[in-house]
Amino acid sequence: MLLALILFVLSGCTDTVHYDVLIKNGRIIDGSGLPSFSGDIAIKTDTIAAIGKLKNAKADMVIDAEGMAVAPGFINMLSWAVESLIEDGRSQSDIRQGVTLEILGEGDSWGPLNEKMKADLKAQQGDIKYDIEWTTLGEYLGYLEKRGVSTNVASFVGTSTLRIHTVGYDDREPTEAELDAMKQLVRQAMEEGAVGISSALEYVPASFAKTGELIELCRVAAEYDGMYISHLRNEGDQLLECMDELITVAKEAGIRSEIYHFKQVGTSNWDKLDRAVSKIDSANAAGLYITADMYNYIASSTGFDIIMPDWVQEGGFSEWTKRLADPEIRKAVGPAIRDAIANKTGSADKVLIIGFNNDSLKYLTGKSLAEVAALRGTTPEETVMDLVIQDGSRVGVVYFSMSEENIRRQIALPWMSFCSDGQSLAPEGVFLKSNTHPRAYGNFARLLGKYVRDEKVIPLEEAVRRLTSFPAGNLRIEKRGLLTPGFYADIVIFDPEKVLDHSSFDKPHQYSTGMSHVFVNGVQVLLDGEHTGATPGRVVRGPGWVRQ
Repeated sequence: MLLALILFVLSGCTDTVHYDVLIKNGRIIDGSGLPSFSGDIAIKTDTIAAIGKLKNAKADMVIDAEGMAVAPGFINMLSWAVESLIEDGRSQSDIRQGVTLEILGEGDSWGPLNEKMKADLKAQQGDIKYDIEWTTLGEYLGYLEKRGVSTNVASFVGTSTLRIHTVGYDDREPTEAELDAMKQLVRQAMEEGAVGISSALEYVPASFAKTGELIELCRVAAEYDGMYISHLRNEGDQLLECMDELITVAKEAGIRSEIYHFKQVGTSNWDKLDRAVSKIDSANAAGLYITADMYNYIASSTGFDIIMPDWVQEGGFSEWTKRLADPEIRKAVGPAIRDAIANKTGSADKVLIIGFNNDSLKYLTGKSLAEVAALRGTTPEETVMDLVIQDGSRVGVVYFSMSEENIRRQIALPWMSFCSDGQSLAPEGVFLKSNTHPRAYGNFARLLGKYVRDEKVIPLEEAVRRLTSFPAGNLRIEKRGLLTPGFYADIVIFDPEKVLDHSSFDKPHQYSTGMSHVFVNGVQVLLDGEHTGATPGRVVRGPGWVRQ
């Protein structure tokens, strides 16, 4: 009987286990930050089924990952793929860098909307045209999933969107009834699965919100264990004071908080990094939870609105352009634009124009503001005002304003995650009608290639942690961000010695290379560096989600 029992156990040890996918012989970097190890990973349906030396495993698909790194899919903490995913759900520029989760909603979220907001969004559409078939944020995310997207998607609810929905573009405090309405919209969004609440306080109308208003809205998000994340009111001369505001909101609302695209804008502010880091370290030591994210370039990308006074933009875009056409108002706005350019970049030749809505202006794409001003025979500040009026938009612009040395120092900070702050694009079709910041094609590959492999700013294991489990934990996202049995099979396989970004400011529409395979929810989206066309992405919901 003993011999029979031994034979039974031994026979069980040699039984073949069948999986859907088997990734063999990879250098497994599990996302925890611990040292990598050699092993195999098995996938069953949408889940990681086993990890280790899986000698008896068989699978429908077997990938030999010898010499390759195998890691959890990366999380893009700030994605502007809200429209590009409608145009092309393949999310090519991000998938080819290993991004498997896009976090949307920097201040502006694609819900909740009212009928006027829908009409305004429709009127402001650029090269990408689409019908607005949703009202709430949850409906928008569900719309993406139903259309088919390759990456998973999640979103914050934006305070700009809440303000436009209730107060409009007026520079005033909300009434008690309006504030209650905004708080109810936060509850609705959190219960639909928003991961938290976001603000972009450097832009109208979010800039009209006082600190107390932010605290009240964040208290609601905190009830659902959501995060507050903010583009600070000022990232230059008032950087430290604006960080104090974020820390105050975090403390008073009792909410985890993060600074979007952490930076010090303008040469006169580059020396503020030490003091800025000290503020965050001190807040965390005092019991708060403050983090930040960043992109790995010395230039930002936004619009001409950021260099104009708030008062000229009050009332919305149509009121803004009416004021810019008034000769007396132009006399007042011109010097403000000139000073803003001087503070941000130093000169108009460090302002690169990358995107127009009006086809008749697209020939100016890729030129500096100084070049366009010279062509037109106008001053840079006059050119800025004229282009906004003529294009019917804030115009897409790149500002060269940050320090390369500070970029390296920020990457080394343990509470730093990463973002593209861009759309997810492809070098084809409608996307070629405008230029973009190279971060849309290269931010994550640039981290792994330039800063990890070549400059050794941080080890590869630490870089992967901060691309995966760290942001997943901050967002309270379940079953993603680690390679561990039972977690969803969002997995990337890449060659650490070959991963490289190719996108540049003059030729931005170029894919990164070195990423060989990407799985999203167990489905292969990238095969030998090429997109399979699969769109298995899902809505990833925050901790406050109430299943309908």
